[in-house]
Amino acid sequence: MNEDQLEQFALAYGQKLAFSVQSQPFGPDCEVFKVFDKMFMYVAYHSGKLIVTVKCKPEKSLEYQDLYPSVSAGYHMNKKHWISIASRADITADLVQDLIKDSYDLVVKKLPVKTRKLMQDT
Repeated sequence: MNEDQLEQFALAYGQKLAFSVQSQPFGPDCEVFKVFDKMFMYVAYHSGKLIVTVKCKPEKSLEYQDLYPSVSAGYHMNKKHWISIASRADITADLVQDLIKDSYDLVVKKLPVKTRKLMQDT
């Protein structure tokens, strides 16, 4: 995926997830996605390059970094629990979708039971 494709895909997919809210708390150059006030993704430019940063299980984080040269430890985030995805040929829409969905699911699992029940009931 090139940068434009990565950006457009990440933004569109993030907007489709249930109860996802998009905001710009860090300014107009950084799109943040949250579910019930818990961040699961941000899309921003760093040093002129687009990165999509998502939450990830620590054991999967290292695996993704080994498999994909364009995946690195999360920029400005906990390096153990977040990864950043840059645009390169090895990045596909399916991979980006899986990584965003995994991030979303990790955050939802940590929400209070009452909140998760509310999500299921609607």
